[in-house]
Amino acid sequence: MAEHILRRELEMRGMHTTVRVASAGIAAYARDGALVSLDTRLALRDDGIHLGEEATSTDLKRHPELLDEADLIIAMTEEQARHLLDKFPGASGRTVHTLRSFAGERGDIDDPYEKGDQVFAECREEIKRLIPVLIDRLFED
Repeated sequence: MAEHILRRELEMRGMHTTVRVASAGIAAYARDGALVSLDTRLALRDDGIHLGEEATSTDLKRHPELLDEADLIIAMTEEQARHLLDKFPGASGRTVHTLRSFAGERGDIDDPYEKGDQVFAECREEIKRLIPVLIDRLFED
């Protein structure tokens, strides 16, 4: 969800050609090329973001080059940040932020996977609140 919300916010600000956004799953159940979950699609659709039928997920284990190409690495939870640092050489020696920590807050945004519509909507709203802060921090003068 964060990838698509970030893309929309960048587009609304006219910055979508300035920043390249990539997202990849690191959970054990992450599958490269799998269709984006219906729960994610519905949560985004309810907020006006419509993913095409061809929208698929990316598994970082199959595309570790994404870390090598990244200027900024954002995870949703501290556990994910630690996992990235421990298991992916491309993150080694780099700072991995959580979305909340980069926005100057504490805490995690837990994965809503298999937790129902309401939890997906709450997660989406929290990401929507934090994304503008992330962009503002990225482009501070």
